[in-house]
Amino acid sequence: MIRRLFLDHPASVDESYGEHFRVASGFGWAMLVGALGAFTHALIPAFCQRTGSNTVKRLHARLTRDPQRDGKRPEFEI
Repeated sequence: MIRRLFLDHPASVDESYGEHFRVASGFGWAMLVGALGAFTHALIPAFCQRTGSNTVKRLHARLTRDPQRDGKRPEFEI
């Protein structure tokens, strides 16, 4: 049960639990920042005009990048 809950999925994407936690947390924080920017833009259209769309583009590029191409999994930055 513990293995299924905590280890099977990270192993399926060639990560340890800690690596998966770091990567998934990075995505989560980026999505929160993008969402806050989008909500700010909804309230005041002159603010954060590209924050949401830039976040989506950056995360899409990160998800679709081939980690085998450069020999290591790229780091995520906010």
